[in-house]
Amino acid sequence: MRDRSVAVIGNGPVGQTTALLLARWGIPVVLLDGRPARDPVGSKAICQQRDVLDVWESVGAGRRIADEGVTWSTARTFHRDTELFALTLQDAGTSVFPPFVNISQSRVEEILDEKIAEQPLIDVRWGHRVTRIEQDADAVRLVTDTGASVVADYAVACTGAHCEDLRRSLGVRFEGHSFDDRFLICDIRADLPGWARERRFWFDPVWNPGRQVLIHPCPDSTFRIDWQVPGDYDLAEEERSGALHERVRAIVGEADYEILWKSVYRFHSRVADRLRVGRVLLAGDCAHLMSPFGARGLNSGVADAENAAWKLAYVLRGWADESLLDTYHAERHAAAVENLDVTTATMNFLVPHNAEQRALRESVLVGAATDPALRARVDSGRFSEPFWYVDSPLTTPDVTRPFAGRPPRGQVPPPGPGILVPDVPVSAPGATRLRELLRDGFCVLAARDAELPDVSSVPWPVRVVSLPKLDPDGVVSDTLGMRRGELWLVRPDAYTAAVVTETTSLLEAMRRAVGGAPTPASV
Repeated sequence: MRDRSVAVIGNGPVGQTTALLLARWGIPVVLLDGRPARDPVGSKAICQQRDVLDVWESVGAGRRIADEGVTWSTARTFHRDTELFALTLQDAGTSVFPPFVNISQSRVEEILDEKIAEQPLIDVRWGHRVTRIEQDADAVRLVTDTGASVVADYAVACTGAHCEDLRRSLGVRFEGHSFDDRFLICDIRADLPGWARERRFWFDPVWNPGRQVLIHPCPDSTFRIDWQVPGDYDLAEEERSGALHERVRAIVGEADYEILWKSVYRFHSRVADRLRVGRVLLAGDCAHLMSPFGARGLNSGVADAENAAWKLAYVLRGWADESLLDTYHAERHAAAVENLDVTTATMNFLVPHNAEQRALRESVLVGAATDPALRARVDSGRFSEPFWYVDSPLTTPDVTRPFAGRPPRGQVPPPGPGILVPDVPVSAPGATRLRELLRDGFCVLAARDAELPDVSSVPWPVRVVSLPKLDPDGVVSDTLGMRRGELWLVRPDAYTAAVVTETTSLLEAMRRAVGGAPTPASV
């Protein structure tokens, strides 16, 4: 007897998102966590990216999270007391969400908890730490430290960074390395005029010589401060001696302040060698760890959740073969490798390994004050961005829209196969923006002069939308760069799967986009 169709292990934001998205697809979920209850302590992951807010809005939470968070769009970078540049984040469309908001992970979890409480398909069980996973061809069985067991069709492990036993039991290697330097994190409350709408990053300030400091504004006059500190840093000793007070005072001056939370971390760059092990998928920090510069941890974990949820739903509903789940590893492992590449490059710039690297970094920082060409080499973190599934087995390439590679910081690639569809206003019943139409199944966007395709033979949800009705002003067409006669096939996670011009090619691209789906007769 199955408890639920999917068991989600870990009730953090990635697990919560996975459960909510599965329930949105009508899939029953049991959500397990070893803790006795929610522990809302510390800011933890604070930067929630625009496209993640959009995912959360699909389960009714994104607008609220955005409204409660601090909206910012400018990142300032300094060397000592000289500002090198300010980066304003861009959007290829016209999103209703800002590029980022800052809000504590704890508050995000509370909001997602409220949405889970409204969802009868989600059964939350605190105090259930999974100690063993067993699986066969038909089901997965999770054994908890209470002696209870949970049986489900599939499981998604969202257990966070400290799940060595679980990864080991699945035979998963977690390869990579850890950085020697540590980082002190403090949440403070203070009145700092002019600081509430910008992220600020200092290389080698006089008040943290030889290392870096990062400051983020958060709601309710709070700020998150990250100091790079030596590997032997002793927080308890710094508190005892008063040095922590002096460290904070060097930033806030004479302003009154209150420390709300503090912690010390060592950052890691690691990725699991397999994100699918039979009936178990790995997501979030369980699957990959990276430094926080660029805010790619939680944001990429939510992308894992969305990718896993729609694919599990399609398999469980009989719309796709189980082999579709292999593409979860193909797509999200590639995304993790990309994120590790970006964040490791940042860490190598922040923490040079030898005297030669330190000298090179110093020359770049000094030169960037007067030479704009050197500013692109100053790496304080490339902000989180959606991964581009251009090489996915689910994507049909378009030789007329070749992918030019990773764009410059703050920019996005032009729309096309494998690229997340930009969000733009539309005129449709019950929807005011494009992405609101794109998460209920596959969608075909037909150009103004395109013949509407017959998709009645397709045994899974497909919506065909004629752009003259949806887009009377041509905003969608112009933003996508749509050409005469084109049909744009968009996946349930709002990624473009194909751009074609005839129904036969469209049906072929649809089958590819669900991993080679069963024929109608077999469903």
